[in-house]
Amino acid sequence: LAGPGSGKTRVVTHRIAHLIHEGIAPRQIVALTFTNKAADEMRERATALLGPVDGLHLSTFHRFCARMLRQHAAFLGLAENFTIYDTDDSLRMLRHVLDKQGISSNTFSPRQIAAEISRAKNDLIRASHYRSPHGMPLATAVAEVYPLYQQQLLAAAAVDFDDLLLHVATLLSEHPEVRAELDARYKYVLVDEYQDTNMAQYAILRALSHDHPNLAATGDPDQSIFGWRGANVG
Repeated sequence: LAGPGSGKTRVVTHRIAHLIHEGIAPRQIVALTFTNKAADEMRERATALLGPVDGLHLSTFHRFCARMLRQHAAFLGLAENFTIYDTDDSLRMLRHVLDKQGISSNTFSPRQIAAEISRAKNDLIRASHYRSPHGMPLATAVAEVYPLYQQQLLAAAAVDFDDLLLHVATLLSEHPEVRAELDARYKYVLVDEYQDTNMAQYAILRALSHDHPNLAATGDPDQSIFGWRGANVG
């Protein structure tokens, strides 16, 4: 735990260098962060310390999960060549579902519904488990639309951005043999800006650090900025 400008990313990259100098295979190390910019900076610092290193995994959570999902798509009923939908693609499909169900966008905009579905996914709530709390109107609409939206994604061989995390968390939870295989492959897990993790990311980190609990994280609870995306410093 450390404040702004105190060298948290430096700690991560120097730990990577130390592990490799101690003889740990680079392919067993994965370092994760939240934005492409932060991942690029981490990569540049590691390269400055070590030079080019083959097999070292430095990326965002979403990019790392996309790679894992491609390798194990069949476990979740997905095609390996699935398409990753961006926000515009997702909203287009959601509007199609709303039109098909006769739900007026005058009541709730597609963006409002999309935001609630995103929140649910980041909290590890799948479509089959989503319930409307106390009959709240927005949640009631989402309870109807969310399962249909997921069915449409599956039919289109597509996932949205939040599915990358939810599907991998589900994979690791429901397929212990896959979890154990990936835990053994990535024995050293590092996270920068850990205060921005949501429940799905926490579940993934926990699953990858079960048999080989070599997890190192840096962060500052006072800098959590992704609450809108489900980040939870707790």
